[in-house]
Amino acid sequence: MSRPGARTLGILCVCLILLGAGVYAGVRWARDWQGSVTLLANWSGTEREQFEEHVIEPFEEKYRIDVVYQGSSALSQVLAADMAAGNPPDVAVLPGPGELLAYAVDGRLHPLDGLFDAGDYDRFWAPEVTVPGQGAHTYWLPVKTGLKSMVWYAGPAPTAGTAGPPARWCAGLESGATSGWPGTDWVEDILLQQAGPRVYEEWANGRLPWTDDAVRKAWTTWADLVGAGDRARVEQVLTTAFDADCAPGSLEHQGSFRAGHWRQEGGDHVHSSEVVPGAGADAGAWEVSGDLAAVLNPTPEAERLIRYLADPDTALPEYTANRSAAADADQDATEREIWAILREPGRTRCWDASDAMPRTTRDAFHLAVLRTFADPAALDTRLRELDRLREPQNLPVCGAV
Repeated sequence: MSRPGARTLGILCVCLILLGAGVYAGVRWARDWQGSVTLLANWSGTEREQFEEHVIEPFEEKYRIDVVYQGSSALSQVLAADMAAGNPPDVAVLPGPGELLAYAVDGRLHPLDGLFDAGDYDRFWAPEVTVPGQGAHTYWLPVKTGLKSMVWYAGPAPTAGTAGPPARWCAGLESGATSGWPGTDWVEDILLQQAGPRVYEEWANGRLPWTDDAVRKAWTTWADLVGAGDRARVEQVLTTAFDADCAPGSLEHQGSFRAGHWRQEGGDHVHSSEVVPGAGADAGAWEVSGDLAAVLNPTPEAERLIRYLADPDTALPEYTANRSAAADADQDATEREIWAILREPGRTRCWDASDAMPRTTRDAFHLAVLRTFADPAALDTRLRELDRLREPQNLPVCGAV
């Protein structure tokens, strides 16, 4: 039996390549795409997989719009570079309103008025923002929300007098490009519980100096609780990931995303005001977080995606702030409690302050936490540095105050 010659093999390879290209094109044609939309967010791993499975794929199937997902842990830097290059994504999802406010003031965001019913959300979650020369508009939509002001534990519930020594606290500060944020959460929450939501909002909006006594007290309270400056803890805490497992008997000041871990430990949570030393008369407000979607390129496909994300029937992962959305029947008691706190009218909720601050201030806050943990004696220097970055703004940081 004779073997095929080189020319025959070459022709065969070309045919196979053309056949493969034809199959791929046929698949794309069969899907009958009606357009595409680029989406930039920082979700990765399981979080991204859940969003793609439960949100993106059903959207693509329903509307025949191809969602090109761009994920990055350095979200702010990637978005800024895309903006500078004149090639922003159609839709970007950022944590908190501070950075989005700056883009709105620069005329980079497009109003979402009429794309969804803002009445389905508390004003706090989807506010009308007044931008000079543009009037008042809604510029962002909450896609995912999270609860903070939580102290997780297993065993007897902690109080301000029983929280124990610093070594009892899980205090990992490592989080890649955003390392330090678990510490900013602590400082923010302590200020919220000690000084109350009005002082907190003034500070988050840049109208209260970082050197104010109330702010400084929050920092020193945090430093004492977690053992800042202790050589035996500094390296460990600075290199431990924020989501590392906590040993039995430990305490953790962390958000609702840790519910699964503590469920496995048979744990529970208390409001941070029960643990924070010196909690004031206005203690009890909840610090919260949220991933907010905004439109930078107002294509019909981008607007369709916003409408879909705001639809109460869309199965968004984790917790939605949409009051018209039905509760998940599979939620356990802790998840139902978190769901209610994030949505129920009348509760005082305040944005994670660093996420409400301008990007430059937020990043400096993260760094100041790391430096203060290593050397708390230099706190006053850190506070003066932060105060030089203070930029007064007007965001609804707290709701139902």
